[in-house]
Amino acid sequence: MNYTELLRDERNIEGLDLSETPLTDVLAAEPYTFKDCDLSRADLRDADLVGYAFDGCVLDGADFRGADLDGARFTGGGGSDIKFIGAELTDATFTNVDLSAARFGHALLTDVAFTGCRMIGATLSDSRGTPFTLTSCNLTMADVSGCTFRKQTLDNIRFDEANLAACDFAGAVLTECRLRGARLLDTKFTKTDLRGADLGTIDDTQLRTLAGAIISPAQAAALLADRGLTVI
Repeated sequence: MNYTELLRDERNIEGLDLSETPLTDVLAAEPYTFKDCDLSRADLRDADLVGYAFDGCVLDGADFRGADLDGARFTGGGGSDIKFIGAELTDATFTNVDLSAARFGHALLTDVAFTGCRMIGATLSDSRGTPFTLTSCNLTMADVSGCTFRKQTLDNIRFDEANLAACDFAGAVLTECRLRGARLLDTKFTKTDLRGADLGTIDDTQLRTLAGAIISPAQAAALLADRGLTVI
């Protein structure tokens, strides 16, 4: 049985090599569950993938541009350079997925939840919709410029060297988060609780950006020490 016949007759697909396969016109209307499949560089552009599940799948270079992924579930697996540009992802969940260098530009990320994901170098700027959530994710060198995290609790997030320009963290609480070397141009920190964050070295321009934030006495002493002042 070739893959076309299998995808027509089955909805639970396990261990299938679909790498570099054009799938948009092959999939049936009902949601599929793909488990431990190789979907690297698979062509899923503009596909109807509402409610689909991807469990432990290899997704290097998979192309989901313009796809409807509302309510889709990604668990484990993943890969580099996955393309979600312009995709509809409302209520989708990503749990322990490698999303390194993934591209979410112009994607609808309303109520998307990223948990335990490796998102090094990912691009989430220019995404659409109400805020997505992040928990225990690594966004080192990611571009999240212009995104909003207002009044969210961000726990165990690495924003090291990330582009946080024009992000809105107003009223948010950051615990066990790292912002070392992050770009903080026009970033909003009004009433943001940064006492649980590792701020790294803050230059004078970034210090002005932190106006309105809540920091600890130890953080304040470190900021002054970087400027040659000693708090006794």
